[in-house]
Amino acid sequence: MRAGDELPQLTVPITRTLIVAGALASRDYQDVHHDAELAKAKGSPDIFMNILTTNGLVGRYITDHFGPTAVLRKVAIRLGAPNYPGDTMVLSGTVTSVGGGTAQVRVVGANGLGHHVTGTVTVQVGAGR
Repeated sequence: MRAGDELPQLTVPITRTLIVAGALASRDYQDVHHDAELAKAKGSPDIFMNILTTNGLVGRYITDHFGPTAVLRKVAIRLGAPNYPGDTMVLSGTVTSVGGGTAQVRVVGANGLGHHVTGTVTVQVGAGR
C-alpha cells in the first residue's frame, strides 16, 4: 500500500429499510429519517439518510478493504447531497499518505444528486497482529 493507491468502489443501494434501520440503530428518531409524509411536510422530497448511518458505511468501506485487524483512528466526514430511497451511493477512496502503521484515505460517496459524503479516514493497518 502506498499513496495514490485507489480502493475498489463499493456500491450501496439506498433503500428505505437502510435509511430507517440506520436511524433507529443510531437512536436518531428525527422524523425526516423514517416518516415520508412528515419529511415532505418539512420540505424534503422523501426521508433521507442520517450522518451516523453514513459514518457507519464509510467505516465499513475502509475496514472491508484493510481487513479485520484494521482500526479506525479518525473519521472526518462532511455531508453534501442527501441519500434518498431508490438511489445508489458509490463509495470510492484514494490512499493519500502512509506511515507509522497508519494510512490516510480520502473518501467520496456519490449518488445521483452529487457527492453525499466527502472526507478523510485514518486507519491503523495490521493492528492486533
